[in-house]
Amino acid sequence: MSINSAMLAGVSGLVANSSALAAISDNIANVNTVAYKRNQVNFANVVTAQAVKGKYAAGGVQSVTRQFVSQQGLIQASGSTTDLAISGDGFFVVAGKGLGLTPADARSFTRSGSFGVDSDGFLVNDANLYLQGWPIQADGSFAVNPSDLNAMRSINVKNLGAAVAPTTELGVSANVNKGTTVSSGLAGYNAATNSMALYSSSNGATGTKPDFVIEMNVVDSAGGSRKVAMAMLKDTAANTWRAEIYAVPATDIVPNGTDPAGQLATGNVVFNADGTINMTATSNALKSLNLGASTAATGARWAPGLGLAAQSLDIDLTKLSQYASTSTVNSISTDGAGVGNVIAIEVDESGIVSAIYDNSQIRKIAKIGIATFPNANALRAVSGNAYRPTIPAGEMVVKEPGVGGAGAISPSSLEASTVDLSAEFTGLIATQKAYSASSKIITTADQMLEELINIKR
Repeated sequence: MSINSAMLAGVSGLVANSSALAAISDNIANVNTVAYKRNQVNFANVVTAQAVKGKYAAGGVQSVTRQFVSQQGLIQASGSTTDLAISGDGFFVVAGKGLGLTPADARSFTRSGSFGVDSDGFLVNDANLYLQGWPIQADGSFAVNPSDLNAMRSINVKNLGAAVAPTTELGVSANVNKGTTVSSGLAGYNAATNSMALYSSSNGATGTKPDFVIEMNVVDSAGGSRKVAMAMLKDTAANTWRAEIYAVPATDIVPNGTDPAGQLATGNVVFNADGTINMTATSNALKSLNLGASTAATGARWAPGLGLAAQSLDIDLTKLSQYASTSTVNSISTDGAGVGNVIAIEVDESGIVSAIYDNSQIRKIAKIGIATFPNANALRAVSGNAYRPTIPAGEMVVKEPGVGGAGAISPSSLEASTVDLSAEFTGLIATQKAYSASSKIITTADQMLEELINIKR
C-alpha cells in the first residue's frame, strides 16, 4: 500500500538524518582535536519494485558515511620539540604500550602528533599511543623494513646514559717569535736523554728548558680531561724549531720503549721565509699521535691505572706561524666533549629522533617510519583518533619520511582538525529541516490512514 510505503520512507528519512546529525555533532565536538578528520553522511535513495502498473511505492533513503582521512589539515607551529605533523601522505605507527611490546600487540596508525615524554621516557601522544620507530644500529644506520612492523620499537628518549666524545682532533693557532735568541740549552739538548719533556715533568731539575710551550686539553675515552703540551726550542738552522709533545703530568702515559717519561712525539717544525708553516718539511710525528689502551703491551699508551681505551689525535698545525712578534697562543680548538646529560629532544624532517646533551653532543636514537595505504579513506577508525587496516584500504607500506610518496615530518608542529565550522553549522540547519520534513511525512500518512479507517463509520 502506497500510504504504508510513504510512512516507511518518512521513517528512513528520520534515521538517515539522525546519522547525519551524529556525524555533524562529532565534527563540531572535535573542531580542536589535533589531526581530526571530518566525517560526512551522504544520502542514497532506495528504489522498490513497482508491483502494480500505475501505482508507486516509496523506497525511502539510506545513509552512507564517508571519511575524509586523506584530507590534509593545516600545519601549525607548536612550542614543543616533540610535537610532530606529517606534511603529505601517511600516518605515524603507534602502539598501545611502550614496555614489553610483542608481535601479538596491535599497531594503529594516526596523524595525531602531539607527542610528549612519559615517566618511563617513551614518546606518547594525548591518546596514550606510543610512537614507533626503527632503533639505531651499532654502525649508526637504521634497519628500515617496509612491511614488518615488528622491526619497529617504541621510541624511548630517557634511558640513554651519558654521552662522551673523546678528542680526535686538535687545532693550534699560535705564533712563535722569529726574533727568539737561540738558547744556550740547545747545545746540550737531546730528545732521548735530555728532553724538554723531562724538564717539564721535573720542574727544571733535569732536561732542557723550552723557549715556548703550547698546552692543549684532551678528553679521554671516559670523559676525563687530560693535558698534552707541545714544547718548542729554537734551532740554529733558519726557520727551524725543535719540538716535543708530552703528557702533563708525565705519569698519565707509559712512553714508547726507552723514551723519556711523558714523551709522545719528537720532531722539527719548519717555517717558510714568509712566516707561514712548511707542512711538508714539518715532522709527521708531530701531526698525528696514537695512544694505545691502558692494557696495551707496547708503544706509547695510557697508564695502566687509568683504564682508558686507545685514542688517536690528529693535530692541525696549519695555523702555526713564525713572525717577529711575541710568542703567543691565539686559540686551541678541539672536537672532544666530557660527560654530558640529555637536556633536549629534537626530530628532523627525515624523522631522525636525536638527544641533545649539555656538552653539545647530539646522539641519534631512532628513525620514525611513515605508513601509507592505497586507499586511506577506507581505514577503520578506532578510539584515540587512530585507525586500523582494512581490506579495502589496501596493503600497508612503511616508508622513510619524504621518500616514495610518504609525507615529510614537520618538527615542532601540529596538524589542525579539518572541520570547517561554517560548513558544519550550515549542514546542521539543513539536517534539522530535513528531519522535520520527514516527521511531517509520518504525520500526513497517519492522518490519511485515519481517514481510511473512518470510512467504515
